[in-house]
Amino acid sequence: MPTQSEINLIAEQLRQAEVNSLRAELRHLREMTDARLKLLEHASLDHETRLRAATDGVTSFKTWSGLANGGSSILALLALVKSFFLP
Repeated sequence: MPTQSEINLIAEQLRQAEVNSLRAELRHLREMTDARLKLLEHASLDHETRLRAATDGVTSFKTWSGLANGGSSILALLALVKSFFLP
C-alpha cells in the first residue's frame, strides 16, 4: 500500500502533467489565432486595394463619360444654331 507521501508525489506529478498539457494546448491555440489574424489582415488589405482600384476606375469612367456627354451636347447645340441661321 502506498504511503501518503507517495500519493502526494503522484498527485503532484499528475497536476504538473495537466499544467504542461494545458500550456501546450494554449500555445497551439495562440499560434493558430496568430496565423488566422495574419490571414485576415492580409485579406483586409487586399480587399481595400481592390475597392480603391474599383473606385478609381468608376471615377475615371464617370469623368470621361461626362466629358463625352458634354461634348455631344455642345455639338447638338451647334447643330441647332446652324439649322436656324444657315438654310
